[in-house]
Amino acid sequence: MPQIYFTRKSENRKEMFFAEMLRSENNLSPTPLNKIDYCAILAKRCPMVRDKIVRLLLAESLIPKKEGELIDNTADNIIEELLHLGLLQKRNICDDIEVPKRYSKLCLVEVDEVAFFAKAASLPVRAIIEDDGKEIAPDFEDLQIRSLFLITAERRRSSSDSTQGLSRAYIATICKLQNLLVLNLDGKIEYSPDEVGDLVHLRYLCLENSDLDELPKSLGNLQNLQTLDIRMCGNMQELPIEVLNIQQLRHLLMSKSINDGEIRVPKEIGKLVNLITFTGVYAGGGIANELSNLTQLQELGVKRVSEDHASELFAAIMKMENLISLSLEAEEHYDGGTSCSFFPDEFGRFSPPTHLLELHLVGGLVETPSWLTSMSNLTRLSLYFSNLTESPTLVLQFLPKLKYLVLWQVYKATHIGKEFCQAGGFPELETITIDSSFLVDWSEIVNGAFPRLKSLNIRCPELRFLPEGLQNIATLEELHLTPMHGDLARRLKSNENYKLKNILQLSACYLYQNPSSWCIYTGSPQDVLEHA
Repeated sequence: MPQIYFTRKSENRKEMFFAEMLRSENNLSPTPLNKIDYCAILAKRCPMVRDKIVRLLLAESLIPKKEGELIDNTADNIIEELLHLGLLQKRNICDDIEVPKRYSKLCLVEVDEVAFFAKAASLPVRAIIEDDGKEIAPDFEDLQIRSLFLITAERRRSSSDSTQGLSRAYIATICKLQNLLVLNLDGKIEYSPDEVGDLVHLRYLCLENSDLDELPKSLGNLQNLQTLDIRMCGNMQELPIEVLNIQQLRHLLMSKSINDGEIRVPKEIGKLVNLITFTGVYAGGGIANELSNLTQLQELGVKRVSEDHASELFAAIMKMENLISLSLEAEEHYDGGTSCSFFPDEFGRFSPPTHLLELHLVGGLVETPSWLTSMSNLTRLSLYFSNLTESPTLVLQFLPKLKYLVLWQVYKATHIGKEFCQAGGFPELETITIDSSFLVDWSEIVNGAFPRLKSLNIRCPELRFLPEGLQNIATLEELHLTPMHGDLARRLKSNENYKLKNILQLSACYLYQNPSSWCIYTGSPQDVLEHA
């Protein structure tokens, strides 16, 4: 049988409880159906990013171990296989994943509350709580809660009286759920009590957007913890030293909510040799040298990269033979009240591992690094606030495997033309995002450019002209214009409508006057342009 579930609703609160019925008495091992069922639960409220699904499947022991292969990679390969089979699907340009409706209906069967308790009294239960901000914890009624996903009222914007977040008493109630493997809290928390350390079976702890300034020392008791996600956590300055006790930790994701800033980690962080994901870290104060011990890392994200530790950091990265995703953010400086960030001079001489699949750079480069041309395995590249003097696509279009490209305030051109991509350029690119406050005119795309492009995302409020030749990209299905300038909208409604001939879905954001408001429309080009 699939997952059975029931729903409780009140004025601003929604609770869903799920229990997995055994498919056969003699088969308790993980199967593809187990994974799809669980993904259907995860995506019940909204689609979820792929990496998070992988970490949650691991926490729930739904991934079989395969000799000679890192279990995280096994999980990712299974997700890829389920996508290929159509049992999972990508929802949007961010690659969020969901279960198609036709399969979700088979995975999740709704029953009434009485029937649920009759069948699920002794079964592991997963719960999704959309809170109402009234500081009354859910009544779990002795259910064996294994996974709890809770989003607060202030995150849902469902209550004007919920700015304080979840109370200490509320969190204390949750900490009594001794069977928890997964605890995912999204939203403000007044206080993280020591009782968190009592959840000794916990494998996955997410306190995203919690606004916490510190974590309890009892965190070190969580010896089974695999994932700690504390992104957007208030003004948290550092992790408690007790985190070094969590030797099973595999994924550590961090940032504070003020400027999406870094969090400092204890010295000897290099002892956590099972880490494969480590993001939001500040590499100064000797931590860059510690990173050189984490040669098993697959994903690394470093904030506030500066000259005082750049050499040590880049040397450490070069030792990471398993690294496939790298994110570097330059330290900000203030000049005359204006903030700016530039990578140190050593960056031009840096040569990342050539086996990288993903690279994200935030900060001034002045010129496109020469080593980018050798990154032949890159599938994703993001450049933010690069302050370049010319278009990086003159170089990037020759990367043979690049599928996703983000150019965000990269250079200040008001016009781009056919030199942006020559015939055959970007041979594998599927999605490109261009964000520019300056771009007014994109005049031409040559025939044969972008041969596999599916999605074009333009965030250029001053853009008046879409390029001639856009209509020749036969693979192009999605066009996003957020916002769309009024002049551009008028052209596309009339004499330049032919440029949209291959577009199946258009998303556009319009600014209306009297009263002033932004509205986003998504649909066929004809339907969306009617609102212009």
